[in-house]
Formats: sequence, C-alpha cells, structure tokens
Amino acid sequence: MEDLSRFKQTYFDESAELLAVAEAGLLRLTPGTADADEVNAIFRAVHSIKGGGGAFGFTDLVAFAHEFETVMDLVRNDAIPITTELVDTLIRANDVLGTMLGYARDEAPVPPGTGDAVADALRRHQSAPPPATDAGPPHNDLDAAFAAAHAAETTHPDDEDDEAGIFGDAMAAILDARNPSAAAAGRQRWTVVFRPRPDLLLSGNEPAFMLRALRRLGEAEVECHLDRLPGLAELDAEQLHLSWTITLLTGPSVDRERIADVFEFVADECDVTITADAPPPAVPDAAAPLPDALRSPSGPSVPAAAAPPPPPATPEPASRPADPAAPRAKPAENGAAQHAGLTSHTIRVDLDKIDRLVNMVGEMVITQAMIAEHVRELPPGEFQELLEGLEQLAQHTRELRESVMSIRAQPVSSVFSRMPRLVRELAGGLGKEVQLVTSGETTEVDKTVVENLVDPLTHMIRNSIDHGLETPEEREAAGKPRTGTVTLSAQHRSGRIVIEVADDGRGINRGRVLAKAVEKGLVQPGASLSDEEIDHLIFLPGFSTAEKVSNVSGRGVGMDVVRRNITSLGGRIGVYSSPGEGSRFVLSLPLTLAVLDGMVISVGEERFVLPLTNIVESLRPKPSDLHGLVNRCDVMMARGEYVRLVHLNRLFGIPGATEDATRALVVLVETEEGARLGLVVDEVLGQQQVVIKSLEANFRRLDGVAAATILGDGRVALILDVAGLRDMSRQGGSAPPRAAAALPAPEPAAV
Repeated sequence: MEDLSRFKQTYFDESAELLAVAEAGLLRLTPGTADADEVNAIFRAVHSIKGGGGAFGFTDLVAFAHEFETVMDLVRNDAIPITTELVDTLIRANDVLGTMLGYARDEAPVPPGTGDAVADALRRHQSAPPPATDAGPPHNDLDAAFAAAHAAETTHPDDEDDEAGIFGDAMAAILDARNPSAAAAGRQRWTVVFRPRPDLLLSGNEPAFMLRALRRLGEAEVECHLDRLPGLAELDAEQLHLSWTITLLTGPSVDRERIADVFEFVADECDVTITADAPPPAVPDAAAPLPDALRSPSGPSVPAAAAPPPPPATPEPASRPADPAAPRAKPAENGAAQHAGLTSHTIRVDLDKIDRLVNMVGEMVITQAMIAEHVRELPPGEFQELLEGLEQLAQHTRELRESVMSIRAQPVSSVFSRMPRLVRELAGGLGKEVQLVTSGETTEVDKTVVENLVDPLTHMIRNSIDHGLETPEEREAAGKPRTGTVTLSAQHRSGRIVIEVADDGRGINRGRVLAKAVEKGLVQPGASLSDEEIDHLIFLPGFSTAEKVSNVSGRGVGMDVVRRNITSLGGRIGVYSSPGEGSRFVLSLPLTLAVLDGMVISVGEERFVLPLTNIVESLRPKPSDLHGLVNRCDVMMARGEYVRLVHLNRLFGIPGATEDATRALVVLVETEEGARLGLVVDEVLGQQQVVIKSLEANFRRLDGVAAATILGDGRVALILDVAGLRDMSRQGGSAPPRAAAALPAPEPAAV
C-alpha cells in the first residue's frame, strides 16, 4: 500500500504539470490555424493523464478524459475545425480534468454530474462536420477500407486468412491507384509489427490511436491478426487479443525514430519491430523468435510491379524485442548503452526535505560565524593551521549554501504561464482586445517567492486590463491600435528579482484618484501631494475608482493585498505612470528568503547588516565634499555627483553615534532603480554570510528594515532595506535633487 501511495503521488505531480502544459497549449490555439506540435502536445498530456488514471482505477476521470482525448485526436487529424467555441470548451474540459484529479488525490468520490455539461459539449464537437479538404476522396477510400476490414473481423473472426487477403487486396488496389510508382518518387517502404500485451487496455491506451498516427505518416496497409483470439467462452473483454502488421509507404522525411515515436507511451506494454525495405511479414508464433517466423498469410499485399524487390534488411526493435518467450532482463541489458541517453537527469524530492536542508544550512552558517568570532580573539600568529581550516570551512559553507539555494530556485515561468488565460477571460468579459507579452520567464527565484507571486500578479494584471486599458473604440479615437498590450517581464538586478507589469493604456488619472481619496476621507481636503504620493494612494485599503461593483473590480480590494504580500516577502512595489501612455508597476523582491551576503556595520552600540549587492563603496569624506541645503538636507559630492547623506542614528534614534561625517564613515549604497544614498555609520566591521529571519513573523514590520539575523556573538542585527531608508529620508525633508545641475553652486560647509 505504501508503494502504491508513492506511485500515486508521482502520478498526481506529473498530472499537475501535464495540465499546465495542456492549458498553455490550448491558450495558444487560434481559429483557422493550428500548430501540429502544439496539438500533439495537448493530446499527449491528456492521454498520459488518462493512462495513469486507468492504471489506478479512476473510472470517472478516465471516462471524461476519453471524451477530451477523442476531440483532440479529431483536431490533430483535421477532422474538426478549430473554433473559438471549441477552444473554450477544451479549456473548460482541462479545468474539469483538474477537478477530478483533485478528488482522486483526496480519495473522495467524484460528485454526480461533475463535468457532464462539458462532456456533452465535447460530444457535440465530436459529431461536428469535418472541414472541407481537397484530399477528400483518397482519404475516404482508406476510411472505407478500414471500416470494411473491421466489419470483416467482427463478422467472421475464425476466417483469418480469407479476411486478411480481402483486406490486403483492397489496400493494394488503393495504394496502386494512388501512387503506381512509389519507388520512382523516392518513397520508403516500412513494415511495422505491433504486438501489444493483453493488459494494454487496462492502462487506458487504445491501439486505434497508434494506427491512426501511423496513417498520418504515409500510406498505410494494416493487417489485423487474430491468432491470439480465444473462444467465446474464454473471451475476457478487458484483455487485448489482437495484433497488427502495418506496411507504410512514406516520404524521405519519415525515419525510423519518427515511426517509433508513435509507440512512445506504450513502449513497456508492447513488442514493436520496425523493418525498412522488407516485404510485410506474418505475425510470429508465440514459441518462435519474431525475425525467423515472419510470413505473410496471404502473400504480398502490394504487387511486385509497384516497386522493385527491396534488398534484405535486419529488423530493428523500436522498444522491446519481439520474442515473447525471451527473458526480459537480457534485452534491457543489451540495450542499456542504446537507451543511456533516455535516462532521466532529474528526481522528485519532497519539499519538506529541502526546507529541512535549508534550515540546517542556515544553522551551519550561524555556527561558522560564531566560531569565526571567537577565533578573532586568539593571539595573532598562533594556531595557523586552525585559521586555515576555518577559512576552508567558510569557503565550503558558502558553496554548500549556494548549491542548496539553487535546489530551491525555480523559474518564474510557473507563474507567468497562468496569466494568458487570465488575460483571455478578462478581455472577453470586459469587451476589450488585449495581448499579453512576456519576457524573462526563465529567471529563477526561490520557490517560496514564486509561490507568493501568483496573487500579486493576478491583481495587477486585472487592474491593468480593467482600469488601465481603454476599449477598442476609445483606443482608435486616441490614435492607438485597437488591441491593448500588457507586458509582463522578469529579470535579475542588483541581487534581487525585478518583475514589471506594464500597459499602454490611459495611465493613472491623478485628479480623479485624489478626489476619490478625499471623498473617502483617506486624504485631508486641500492636501498637497506629489505625483508619486498620489499614485501610491491606490494601495490604500478600500480604495477604488470604479463607478460600480463588477465581477472584476469595484470593492476596493486588490492593490492593498498586493502591497501587503510583497512587503511580507521583504520586497517593494513602485508605480510609474504617464497620462495617455500607460502605467508600469515594478516589484522588487529578494532572490532567496534564507541566506544572503552582507556587510556588518556599527552605529553607536547597535549592529546592522547591509546587503552586499547594494554597496558601491565606503569612504571618509573631506569637509569640502559636504554641503548643506536650505531644507537642512545634507548632501555629499561623490564621484562627480551629489548624493543625499542619511544619518542612521537620526533615523533610528541611536545615542552615542558619531554625528560628524568627516570623522565617521560614509557607505555609498545604490537602490535597484539606480538612486544612490550615503549612509553615515561609525564603523564597517566586515563581510559575513547571514541567515535571514522574518521580522514580521517574530515582531512587526519596521520602516527601513527588510529582516533580521543572528550574528556570530549571538546578538540580533537588523538587515537594512536601502530603498526604505531612501523613503524615510525623504519624509524627513524635501525630495532629493534630481540632478547635480539643479543644485546651487557648491560652497564649503563649516566643519
């Protein structure tokens, strides 16, 4: 039972990935045009879910997946056209499949009626008239031949040789009429022997799909063999007793691997042999090896005049050896080198195990810092071997930390892939034309950060489409394209991940936002706010500019959730808007929530940690470098530009710190947007790896502080947020100068 549970968990994990693949493919389907690879990927995803469900006995799931799979098979055979209605139905079917998987995971019965409406819609699409095509008559001949052969097998199961001959003659006539000189046209003739195991049907697989797939590769002649069919009294309806020999006439672009790919999903459940340039063989007797017993029961089906006698070729198995009596271990042994490239290079690990590993690495980093702290007290020049060993330990700890962090890292594509459907549904519900452009999907970030990005991005995209983008008529009147564009991007910047959501809509109507804030009592009447302050009003709880409540917005819930979720991750959100041109929301988040490299600084008796990625340099300014403005904002000339000075002791009320910047140190730091600050500190104590501890979870949120950590001496130190310090410094005075040219001529300040 334990092993079965483990296999089930693997099935559910893989099914979740397959559902995501199917949904992404369905969202890319457009009426009139279909990418064959896309359609095949969706079909394979549904087929795999159905097959696994059949193995575990999820009958309701298998029955629904069968309807889904049948429609996708018709689509990839060009039997039904792709329409908007069909795509909508398939997306709903994918949702139902996910719901049924959820019930199966919880070991709960599927409620009666679940998915019935969608299943009915799938059946209606199955009966839709096929699209018109110029290649209709020859294809209809093949369909008629298959139908005739199936009827013959059903009516006369005992007369195998006669019926096989009738089928072969019919197919030969069709092939001769269609292409009398296949060899002259550079065609390749293949013989495929497909002998499935009796329990193939129990895994949810259907041989008919594979036969149809072979027909799409070229002109096919199919012989169905009944040598394993038992008498009526011994017949088991759940067992498969048939086998097939298929003769394929293909173009030069079809090779052996492409034919073998047809049997990819049943490689371990059948014996398949593919032979090039050989006459169609008979199915072997169960006691004899396949290559020595290949004989046609009714002679060659394709006349010799159709092609010159081919040279003999050695059959090559596509998956398993065709000899049913041969031991299973030896073929696997002999084929190990051949299939070595197919070995999986990934394993599934429970997330709890990784979390425990991350926690242990964090504790190891703290212990290593404690040892290093005590070693500093040793007499210089002694215990040299101990010092060298500790240096190696520090290096190995860093490498271990980076390796563990990379295990937790995931691309943001898992979140980005959910947004196309959201855009599609919102655009349809609001009557707008919207396209989503994404970039940077492969950018990796800690799994915990990825999991907490779904809600913020969902709210921001809903806000952009509902409030930002105009209707098609409004866009045309404004000289814009009818289709609005929402851009979603991600990139690494300064040791953090920056995610942007932008639109080319109307931008933020600041006058309306301010008036609504005054109306709701969020801002005092007559208050003078900057553009940036007005833009950030949309993050206040209960704020909304919607005229009426709808399914999309209007209750003032959403953007406040975005800011709360982002700040809980140690991140920030910025808003940049231009009236008539659009808006841009920028999320800045830490790459990991576990460990970072920092610089320990002292201010009075307190210790702080600055993220190493934010530090540009540290220096001791000269009196001539310091300047004071009329609003008591101190600035410093550094590398040819003016930089605002921020005294940390003033911001946090720390006594005993050095006030004079010329006697202290100035650490020049830079935000993700490129803004620079000069932090006045007493001393820089050194670089150190620190373990990030959430301040909100253990205390409360503090402005200018991103998190906390434990130093080597056991003291708690706060990890500073550079952008937060910039905002705090602005609140203490006027906005910083935008450029050096805007400042008055520098005058030496009194020391």
